[in-house]
Amino acid sequence: MASNDPNPLDPPGTPQPGDLIEIFRPAYQHWALYLGDGYIINLTPVDESQAAAISSVKSVFSRKAVVRMQLLKEVVGDDSYQVNNKYDDDRTPLPVDDIIQRSQDLIGQEVSYDLLGSNCEHFVTLLRYGEGVSEQATRAIGAISLVTAAASAFSVLGMINTRSRNRPF
Repeated sequence: MASNDPNPLDPPGTPQPGDLIEIFRPAYQHWALYLGDGYIINLTPVDESQAAAISSVKSVFSRKAVVRMQLLKEVVGDDSYQVNNKYDDDRTPLPVDDIIQRSQDLIGQEVSYDLLGSNCEHFVTLLRYGEGVSEQATRAIGAISLVTAAASAFSVLGMINTRSRNRPF
């Protein structure tokens, strides 16, 4: 039976089956789950070739995605990555055998994709923990809320300023 504990003989940062992999793209982070033997599972756009989908910004704006098993080194390309099981303190990972089996069952399937509600981080955390979470999406929602509130405030201030200029004294 597989364990969630890393092999003490592997150097730090060496992915183990079931690990979350954070890939640093120029404008966002892409997430994958390490399967073993150099392979990961991740979401890619439906309408692109496998090679083009690897680093596509278009993937961020897609409404559908395909679950693919790919080599980690090919998906990372010229970008960098790290093992990042950042939710392990708050959530208990499923057994590695279950994570891998659940992952393999999804390869090739088309799934819904939503940047804020069902993105690549949600996908891999659902596989690892049984619950989809995304700190990246939560931050984006917070930023959108802040911008919306600021725009509303400026709009109200603009209306007040316009009214005061139009009133005769």
